Amino acid sequence: MKKLIIAEKPSVARDLARVLGNSSKNGDKYEDEEIIIDSALGHLVELYMPDDFDKNLKKWRLANLPILPDEFKLKPIVNTKKKFNELKKLMNREDVGEVVNACDAGREGELIFTYVYELAKCEKPVQRLWMLSMTDQSIRDAYANLRAGGDMQTLQDAARCRSESDWLIGINGTRAVTLKKSRGQSRQMTTVGRVQTPTLSLVVSREQAIRNFKPRKYHRITAKFGLNEGEYEGLYQRPSFKKDEENEHDRIDRIWDEETAQALHDSLSAATDAEVSENKRRSPQQSGRLFDLTTLQREANRQFRFSASRTLKLAQSLYERHKAITYPRTDSKALPEDYMGTCIDTLQQLGGNLKPFAQKPLDNDWVNGDNRRIFNNKQISDHFAIIPTNQPPENLNDNERRIYDMIAKRFVAVFYPPAMWDVTTRVSMVGEHSFKTEGRVLVEPSWLIIYGKDKQGEDSLPALTEADNGRASVNEMNLQPEETKPPAHYTEATLLAAMENAGKLVEDEELAEAMKEKGLGTPATRAATIEHLINEKYLNREKGKLSSTHKGDELCEFLKTVGAEILTSPGMTGEWEYKLRRIEEGQLSREQFMRDILELTKSVVQRTIGFKETAADLRETGLTSPIDGSPLFEGLAYYQTKSGVFRLGKS
Repeated sequence: MKKLIIAEKPSVARDLARVLGNSSKNGDKYEDEEIIIDSALGHLVELYMPDDFDKNLKKWRLANLPILPDEFKLKPIVNTKKKFNELKKLMNREDVGEVVNACDAGREGELIFTYVYELAKCEKPVQRLWMLSMTDQSIRDAYANLRAGGDMQTLQDAARCRSESDWLIGINGTRAVTLKKSRGQSRQMTTVGRVQTPTLSLVVSREQAIRNFKPRKYHRITAKFGLNEGEYEGLYQRPSFKKDEENEHDRIDRIWDEETAQALHDSLSAATDAEVSENKRRSPQQSGRLFDLTTLQREANRQFRFSASRTLKLAQSLYERHKAITYPRTDSKALPEDYMGTCIDTLQQLGGNLKPFAQKPLDNDWVNGDNRRIFNNKQISDHFAIIPTNQPPENLNDNERRIYDMIAKRFVAVFYPPAMWDVTTRVSMVGEHSFKTEGRVLVEPSWLIIYGKDKQGEDSLPALTEADNGRASVNEMNLQPEETKPPAHYTEATLLAAMENAGKLVEDEELAEAMKEKGLGTPATRAATIEHLINEKYLNREKGKLSSTHKGDELCEFLKTVGAEILTSPGMTGEWEYKLRRIEEGQLSREQFMRDILELTKSVVQRTIGFKETAADLRETGLTSPIDGSPLFEGLAYYQTKSGVFRLGKS
């Protein structure tokens, strides 16, 4: 009996055929005496739409909501039905004894195979080919260690839950909101989604903060001090500073009252000298951790303005076509604890400009398997960090080369010891008032040399010597008026960070690592979510900046008005993603998750279609009286908002 191996894409099927046997190609499939290899074209099967269950559901009516199928059924996607039928025929061939799932090693890969297998009504045994790298040796190793299909049950459960929950929220939310917002011939589709809507709300909230921002004036006092070795500048520090929690712009060097600032400046200007003290410390700077997909997308956006989807496509090409990197759709920044030997081999194979830098960790025994910042099984789920393979790439285009170089440099740098800086903090006391100055000098560039950052200009201070006797002259005193700045527009890099941390601005690497399990979507889906919001005209992307459109603003305003703002909550949606992860880990049942999603769906629909507009609602959301003589709350009425025409229909 033969094994039928189903890959996710034709390019992967081609590589499997080349590595695993002397199979001949016949149409799309490869076959020899032992195995048949074919592929899907991504998703070939989808869930029934409402009108597939009941033709009466094709027409959108509030009375039909919520739509909650007793059982989710499957159908072939029309455009790829021929390919599905080919795989179905192969699965049911009499000489096929078992089927091997060789789709991508993740939730979506599992779903693609599961839906094809189920709709084909195949009951033959299943094994899983779990490949984290596309090198020839990795393929051989994975094939020699096939996993039992039953071992993937929890991943399959999570994949089904993701698919079905998106259907329930998307279908019901979109129909309810579209029908409630606009009625009649000019109805405008208003799509709602479990991940897309809270992602949209992040941008909408930021845009509102920018539009509503009112600059506030403050003053800073700077002084120039003189020593025997030269002059330096200090910044005034407010005494006994305690941050005003109601003023997010409050800083120790900002004086908010102009008269107070002017009076202080005038009194300080009379001073002639200052008492000076300082402390010096050696400060380490570690390289960034290995890339996961989101961090790679953020860095590529920052450096090259690549969109998240573009970076993913380039990384996927490096993985599939060139076999130059490991599996890219990962949320891990660590490697397995038994991967030290593989890393040494990979460092030995790196060539080009990186070769001398890659050799240094080998010569100095810096590759340490006990380093839990690099090798850490607890920080790996199904996939480990993105690193180069031991197969040097050839014929990369310019953009592929940029992404590969980022990954390879990060991989080499992580084995270097920290760069070292000498940091000097100097305090200059003018009477009882202090001025702070910091300077730093790079004393050990270490990994910074890989990035060409070892020749940085020194931010050093003139030395405080014995001849100064602990005092400096006050050469100049300046009062500088400034204004607070509005929040910055999101870029794809900063929006990806916000999605990863469920809307919370987290700079600390370790804290961000702990929070990312509750992020919006997954590394594999975030790029598609952003692109969908842009394609649906909820977001604009211009010169690298993302902003919400009138359509996006209006949707979030409407959901808040009807009491369905739970759909806009990044924190709540992050909790759902966390529960999907727990299903994968076998800590939560599929049944419990879907019960919760059903309750959420019912709640959203009930709140939306049961909403009754009142004059108070209109005032609270900026809606004013009806225009064009429409009767208030009777029939179809249009209401004017601050940002344009907002259309409400009576249920």
